[in-house]
Amino acid sequence: MRYDHGGGLLAAHLKSLGVNTVFGIVSVHNLPLVEAVETDPALRFVPVRHEASAVNAADAHGRARGSIGCALTSTGTGAGNAAGSLIEALSAGTAVLHVTGQVESAHLGSGRGFIHETKDQAGMLAAVSKHAATITSTREAGRVLRQASAAALTAPGGPASVEWPIDLQYAAQEDDGGTHPAPGPPVPDPSRLAAARDLLATARRPLIWAGGGANTARDQLRDLLETTGAGLLTSNSGRGSVPEDHEQVVGNFATTPAARALLADADLLVTVGTHFRSNETADYGLHLPGAHIQIDVDAAALGRVHPATHALHGDAAAVLPRLTEAARPAGPDWTDRVRRVRAEVRAALHDGIGPQAAICDALAAALPRGSVVARDVTIPSSSWGNRLLPVHDPRGNVFPRGGGIGQGLAMGIGAALARPGEPTVVIAGDGGLAVHLGELLTLAQERPRLTLLVFNDGGYGVLRNMQATYTERRSGVDLFTPDFARLAEACALPYARIGDAGEAAKVIDAAVASDGPTLVEVDLAALGPMKTPFTPPVKIPTR
Repeated sequence: MRYDHGGGLLAAHLKSLGVNTVFGIVSVHNLPLVEAVETDPALRFVPVRHEASAVNAADAHGRARGSIGCALTSTGTGAGNAAGSLIEALSAGTAVLHVTGQVESAHLGSGRGFIHETKDQAGMLAAVSKHAATITSTREAGRVLRQASAAALTAPGGPASVEWPIDLQYAAQEDDGGTHPAPGPPVPDPSRLAAARDLLATARRPLIWAGGGANTARDQLRDLLETTGAGLLTSNSGRGSVPEDHEQVVGNFATTPAARALLADADLLVTVGTHFRSNETADYGLHLPGAHIQIDVDAAALGRVHPATHALHGDAAAVLPRLTEAARPAGPDWTDRVRRVRAEVRAALHDGIGPQAAICDALAAALPRGSVVARDVTIPSSSWGNRLLPVHDPRGNVFPRGGGIGQGLAMGIGAALARPGEPTVVIAGDGGLAVHLGELLTLAQERPRLTLLVFNDGGYGVLRNMQATYTERRSGVDLFTPDFARLAEACALPYARIGDAGEAAKVIDAAVASDGPTLVEVDLAALGPMKTPFTPPVKIPTR
């Protein structure tokens, strides 16, 4: 197949992947690619205001659709700006095709200071991507794009970066259309699987812990859960793998006292695609059962954090049914206890967040089942958004898994454009929103059906709480905050305010029902403090 330029080849490739929206910033070093995407009637180009936002939006767009996202950036500083968001996609294992420009091929690596040139851009991209490659000729561009996309989509997924010299973008392309075969899923050792089945058959107090790797095995996980009568704990990434209104789903509450007691009394733990991150295991201090069946498609994850009695290297959707065949029901007292713990941990958190509970309740009531809630790193997200606000579909569970602040709005925009007929909500703090405040202009321009909840406490509240708990100093946490009503007006965005718990339902109902964007400021000074102030689960040395 012949294309007049690289843009035509890229557009054809994206359509073959089912991509319909591309996020990026136009540049002299990616102009042919942007022009081709924008002029193709089957594709939409969304001009964000920062390259990091392009990758965040593409990442969330893919998450919300259950597919791959695409971001276009410029070379040098532009590619460097995208690096932090590539780290997020790498942490989350989400498929992103990141195509970035590069200087003319004749000047690659020359160090002459050619405009937008940077030292070892390929090495930088390799450090923050699952896969990185350089297009070096017009005959290999199609193959490089296909290999990169296959790498991004192969479990465990991640971002794939391709740098494309500008002279080769403008040149005519010859593509043989050859396919790049994806490797098949790993299959567990039969003897290990048989031993795991025997162990599961004897368990009478089992627990299951689901991570992000369980999200592609939802039906199979639910079958195992209901056959065994086990309780289901989840990481933040595994939320929604079984809908959170299921009576056996304890959820993302593993470090609570009641869940710790369950873990202490369990006679078996089955984990599915979870990596036991530090913030979800009390910095690896959580006591877990010794009898442990671990399923993961990533061989490096097996036994890495918690010893696995039976490590099963395989795809969860294929392995779980084999375990379910051998499962026996837990004792009824155990399943009843799971239900009680489920209710107990939710009631305790609901009480502890004080007036913010009204906002959580209003969101749960207003949002259709499975809606996207994109949560930036902020106190409402870390305390109740990541636990109490129900998630029933993992594609609606969008948050920065790497923990980086400021990514929520771009993620919300990407997710909202992936589901134009459904409402999307973004939970952000005033400090995090300021990191990429320019994306308010993208929100105003693209006008997705998105409610942006800005929790305004005049700075970095979580660190303020942390300093108040451990020190007498207050350093770097108090920030100038704009007048959000006037800011929304300047951006042609509808605005509303919540300053009292009694206002939450009315304001949120109206914003979610709107067919476009709304900025809702939650005035935390007026709303009042949480009953239990939130501090992050990190260790501070005592003096």
